[in-house]
Amino acid sequence: MSTLVITLPQGLPTAGTDYGYTLTADGHQALQHASTSATLLPDPGRAGEVVAVVPARALSWQRATLPPGAASQPARLRAVLEGLLEEQLLDDPAELHFALAPGFQGGSTVWVAVCDRAWLRAHLQALEAAGRAADRVVPEFAPGPTASGQEECEVLGSPEDAQLVLTGHGPQQAVAVLPLAAARGLIAGATEDSPPVRAEPAVAALAERLLGRRVQLRTASERALAAARGPWDLAQFDLASSGHRRLLRRLGSAANALARAPQWRAARWALGLAVALQIVGLNLWAWQDRQALAAKQAGVRSALTQTFPQVRVVVDAPVQMERELAQLRQAAGSMAPGDLEPLMAAAGAALPASQVPAQIEYQDDALLLRGVALGPEELAAMNQRLAAHGYVARAQDDGLLLQAQERP
Repeated sequence: MSTLVITLPQGLPTAGTDYGYTLTADGHQALQHASTSATLLPDPGRAGEVVAVVPARALSWQRATLPPGAASQPARLRAVLEGLLEEQLLDDPAELHFALAPGFQGGSTVWVAVCDRAWLRAHLQALEAAGRAADRVVPEFAPGPTASGQEECEVLGSPEDAQLVLTGHGPQQAVAVLPLAAARGLIAGATEDSPPVRAEPAVAALAERLLGRRVQLRTASERALAAARGPWDLAQFDLASSGHRRLLRRLGSAANALARAPQWRAARWALGLAVALQIVGLNLWAWQDRQALAAKQAGVRSALTQTFPQVRVVVDAPVQMERELAQLRQAAGSMAPGDLEPLMAAAGAALPASQVPAQIEYQDDALLLRGVALGPEELAAMNQRLAAHGYVARAQDDGLLLQAQERP
């Protein structure tokens, strides 16, 4: 499953607005990246996911302590946030969009992402009109612990408008966006153990000169992919997608990550090894069964040829053995269980005294006694007596059919 990651531009969308995008198959490596209008954005496929990235400068981050039980009342939650943040915001809360941190709980202090509501809605509507409706909306940078566990710095923008973004900043691990020229003092105390400063190629030389440190290059495309892998989803309240659609997308994303993401490579190898071992085990089991069956068949053939040395070619050992036994009985003058006399003797010994057949027919080693009608209990009792001698009876037409039991 492919993922299309789209970075939203700062201004309101127009017919000529370009969107930076990255198309990826595994969430880590870009298949293609460029900038184009909404109508020309690539298609991630029917099962693909579209992720919109909100730039760092379009977001502000606030802390709010939710009242107990707020998480269980989503209809009132936005109004609660407006009341909690009203004094901290410069704009009218009704004109702003709020999004809470993943896994928030009532009675706790959480991060709240805030951005212009009309701006975000306009871009999401433009993407939807172009057939690229966003399944998730993520921040370019989010508060919380960083991968290194320390404060990390990234320089982005253009030489004329370079910005420094600090993540994991301060005791609350906040996100701070500052002009690069005004931020030199914030990272002056860096040591050899400090994480490297990352920078876009366009501002890498400027960042090295102003900060006095070497920087590590990271493109906007790589930054967008990292943002898309985060747990945040800003599409909340009136911008939230349906729960069913969100669940399907999350399941698809999880399956895609399991199939392609580098961090799941060991799990994929383990799963493949387990499947291979299962296949080898099943084949070994089948081989053992085939060997056991072949040994039994060889034993039957050996019993036939040893008992009847005149049999030179074995085609169907049980049938040939039965035929040879029949010939021996015939030569010795003995009778087979399916002959008329043994069948008559068995019927006479097992039939109730009150049942006298009106007609007797013998054909194909079976005896048909017409005019005999037995109830289920009488037939079961008769079969119990017949079983001791190797015979079985069943109702047929208007009589009772008696024949020798088939040998296993």
